[in-house]
Amino acid sequence: MHSESALTTGLAKAARHLTPFMSLLFLISFIDRSNVSFAALSMNKDLGFTPIVYAWGVGFFFFGYVLFEVPSNMILEKVGARRWIAPIVILWGFASMALAWAGDAKSFFALRFVLGMAEAGLLPGLLLYMTWWFPANRRARTTALLMVAIPLSIVIGGPLSGIILGIPGLDGALGFKAWQWLFIIEGIPAVVVGFMVYRVMPDRPADAHWLTAEEKAAIDAELDREGRAATSHAHGSTLMEGLVSPPVLLLSLAYFGSLLGGFGIIFWVPQIVKAFGLTNLQTGFVAAIPYAAAAIAMVVLGRIGDRTGKRVALVVLPAIAGAIGLIGAGLTTDPIVSIAALSLAACGVYGLLPSFWTLPPTYLKGTAVAAAFATVNSIGALGGFVGPYIVGWAKETTGSFSTGLILLGCGALVNAAAVLILSKVMPRTHA
Repeated sequence: MHSESALTTGLAKAARHLTPFMSLLFLISFIDRSNVSFAALSMNKDLGFTPIVYAWGVGFFFFGYVLFEVPSNMILEKVGARRWIAPIVILWGFASMALAWAGDAKSFFALRFVLGMAEAGLLPGLLLYMTWWFPANRRARTTALLMVAIPLSIVIGGPLSGIILGIPGLDGALGFKAWQWLFIIEGIPAVVVGFMVYRVMPDRPADAHWLTAEEKAAIDAELDREGRAATSHAHGSTLMEGLVSPPVLLLSLAYFGSLLGGFGIIFWVPQIVKAFGLTNLQTGFVAAIPYAAAAIAMVVLGRIGDRTGKRVALVVLPAIAGAIGLIGAGLTTDPIVSIAALSLAACGVYGLLPSFWTLPPTYLKGTAVAAAFATVNSIGALGGFVGPYIVGWAKETTGSFSTGLILLGCGALVNAAAVLILSKVMPRTHA
């Protein structure tokens, strides 16, 4: 019997060594996928992109993302985290920088596709990786610290992008526009941290030189105990069950609804805010406000989830709050009310994520878990295409963002409904 103190100390070390770096990877990935929303403030005019053409360009990222997500996670499960995550991080860094050379819609679409293809394996890979290190009762707070990178990518990336776009003399330097420099400068960190993955991320506790032998054994024993307990109630363990079983399909629908709202605003908030009459620099800071609120909500709700175990409630209630915020943002024309509504929306659609991502391992086990993480994320990622397209269509058709935001609110309600149905039809062993 391994001591509880060895387990507690070992998990604390793992959290300290791994979580900040995983969050950094995820932060950089979101900056590199979403900085196009700030580049668009001048790129769209330079390249002659209409709102719908821009929306398609944003969406091509998700085509690559969806196609390569399941295969990527299957490869990671076979070869380990370091040997797979490192090359995909380096690849997306170069793809992000290459967007600076996009000269028309076709090249823009192609490079966004490659960026999505490279990033596809990161989130499901990190979620699977956490199951190799952290027991279920520690996973929501760890997931929250990982997922907080989503809103922080705007909190940090927004002002950073605004500053880059406003640097005197940068526009035209060496023949590049300011928006081209934005892609180049913000793509470099991915290449750097990609090489760091090999050293920082041991595949399993047994590979970590910073754990004692007793701590390694304690963590492995706890994960093994948890795995045996899960076998008695999990609904599936095969690859096929991780792809098409009822829990996976309902969770995929729920995640689609969440990302419909999440990405529907993340790629358009800078343009919504810019319409208030602000400069690019001011837009960067104001657009960060909803995501600063969301970052706080994610950490708080993640801790509440681990303490109470009320995973379903902590998905459903934030989803409803997100819907109210999105619909409210669509119904108002007042800038202050709009930012407040968008803040509520961001808190809701992102605040539900820490508890949401603890659900797949409670319904599945083994290979099915790896497949489920990838399947749910890939199908859900289609919402990342549909959401921005809906807003672009509404803007081009009506001249306003209102209709699009209201429709995104309906997506958040789909999330709440799907998770409620799953919890009633297939109850979990935990609350």
